[in-house]
Amino acid sequence: MPRYQIIVNPTSGRGAGLKSVSSIKQYFDDQAWTYDICLTERPWHAAELTQASVAAGHDVILGVGGDGTANEIINGLMLAQQAGLGTAAMGMLAVGRGNDFAFSMHIPAGLEAGLRTLMLDHRDKIDIGRVTGGDYPQGRYFGNGIGVGFDAVVGFEALKLTWLTGFPSYLVAVLKTLFLYFRAPLVQIAYDQDSFKLPALMVSIMNGRRMGGGFMMAPDSSQQDGFLDLCIVRQVSRGRILTLIPHFLKGDQATQEPIITARARRVEVTAIEGALPAHADGETLCVQGAQLTIELLPVQIDLICQSREERL
Repeated sequence: MPRYQIIVNPTSGRGAGLKSVSSIKQYFDDQAWTYDICLTERPWHAAELTQASVAAGHDVILGVGGDGTANEIINGLMLAQQAGLGTAAMGMLAVGRGNDFAFSMHIPAGLEAGLRTLMLDHRDKIDIGRVTGGDYPQGRYFGNGIGVGFDAVVGFEALKLTWLTGFPSYLVAVLKTLFLYFRAPLVQIAYDQDSFKLPALMVSIMNGRRMGGGFMMAPDSSQQDGFLDLCIVRQVSRGRILTLIPHFLKGDQATQEPIITARARRVEVTAIEGALPAHADGETLCVQGAQLTIELLPVQIDLICQSREERL
């Protein structure tokens, strides 16, 4: 029988993480599953707890929270593996603000649906990304994606909207960002064998499919194909940004002229003029970065998720 370490972010989803603790305990007790449970107390605590739990012999690290919690657990698992501490599978109960990692990795949102997926215990081996640069010269791992430019600033602004949560907070943040970040930096983007320069309003580098709670940055992306999916937006007017939003919601933005899409195993983004605000899975990488290098690491983590049959 697997031994679970449950790591709860009590502040995720405006307190939904903390409210779920009693229900989770009751469910695990009813199943007679072996588990330990702890609450995070500070940034990066989930990563530290994950490493310690792997070293202690837990078989499954179960995160209760949103994208930030998932990102820290991914980092903890990868660092534990790197240090030779061992390996563990990853599960998520998605009760956070955006839950983009969960959506992209076929983990249903909400406590009840998440527990049902956990019970069925289907596992996929997923790719993981690694970004180096900005505030993380030593590197940071990610599961869903990297956002550079406009969408990074949207994420920063959404975090400030304590009176809103979920997708509406990102929509309001988009409108605010139109007035804060509308002059694209001149960047050089190099991926695999290609390289070009352009004023890029946004560069999204995806392992998953969705960001911002509803924007389909890479609708055809797969976490098991060994490639990152790029979505690059050239400099456009504020009005044109507004007309592009519905296309990102539908996932057909590749049909629009300002959009460049590509697939790659390794990407380097360098600011020639201006700076790079960037995030990894919604976690700030830098506000004024100069260069970021992103690479894909194939088949790294066992993830408990829905089977193909459940997704239909």
